[in-house]
Amino acid sequence: MPTVPPASTPARRTAVDVTALLERGRTLATPVLRAAVDRLAPPMDTVAAYHFGWIDAAGNPADGDGGKAVRPALAVLSAEVTGAAPEVGIPGAVAVELVHNFSLLHDDLMDGDEQRRHRDTVWKVHGPAQAILVGDALFALANEILLELGTVEAGRATRRLTTASRALIDGQAQDISYEHRDRVSVEECLEMEGNKTGALLAASSSIGAVLGGADDRTANALEKYGYHLGLAFQAVDDLLGIWGDPDATGKQTWSDLRQRKKSLPVVAALAAGGSASERLGEILAADAKSSDFATFSEEEFAARAALIEEAGGREWTAGEARRQHIIAIEALDVVDMPERVRAAFTALADFVVVRKR
Repeated sequence: MPTVPPASTPARRTAVDVTALLERGRTLATPVLRAAVDRLAPPMDTVAAYHFGWIDAAGNPADGDGGKAVRPALAVLSAEVTGAAPEVGIPGAVAVELVHNFSLLHDDLMDGDEQRRHRDTVWKVHGPAQAILVGDALFALANEILLELGTVEAGRATRRLTTASRALIDGQAQDISYEHRDRVSVEECLEMEGNKTGALLAASSSIGAVLGGADDRTANALEKYGYHLGLAFQAVDDLLGIWGDPDATGKQTWSDLRQRKKSLPVVAALAAGGSASERLGEILAADAKSSDFATFSEEEFAARAALIEEAGGREWTAGEARRQHIIAIEALDVVDMPERVRAAFTALADFVVVRKR
């Protein structure tokens, strides 16, 4: 069953091969992404190649899982809004992918995550220092890739990407600070997730169009689509972070609960009121003071997940994912674009809310 049942949709929605859309973005971006990584000084080039799944821990060629590739797919698709070829969006696709992976490298270290995409994270294999350095290098490369174009459009795209990057970093800082608080409001959680996930998906959804010469009105509407798509994306991630299948997600069972994350299901459950909500609040407050948290059993995490569900956190988060999905689709209404491009944006949004990883 999908993580979030789809909202009601128009009966006549154009069929789109989402797998092909994602693969197109990956295929167009990967050669340029590899060339960018090759610029890095050793051993950062090797460490980055491991992170992207191109080699294994011993340095042998590998065909690792490079992630869903939603961001590069959106970047090359957005170029077509202006009538440009999808290739116009490639520098944008590579830039957003570099920023995204900068954040993953740092987040894995800060969160203590030992697994990503079904294998050990960079800091676990190569050490914390390399994870920090390679993340910094990818961030710098993102701006280089865009500014090397030397066009007015490239400057506009870089401004939007750097604004999104700063918001992303703000979101991670908020996320970390919330782990040490007993209570976080739903509004605070949505603001954090809008920064951490929505901002970069907003840039991904507009950057190709900006490189293709789109005006600010068009770019802003595409950013709105991407921002709310990001909130839907993160709501689904939050569901998967508690109830996801480890074989699909590549993370431990009850992953977010192990990290004491104040994700949407947790925050919504705590805000709901009622006996399950009150019991959950008492347990999580005790957890925050516990020195034995790392040794908790599977049953103890399962009990916390059950309370979150009983208090309504799971159902509320699934509903929020559907609501943000609808807002994202409606943001496209003011943009003049070919119908096949509109259908592709819609299909990518549908994919985000029914995925299992």
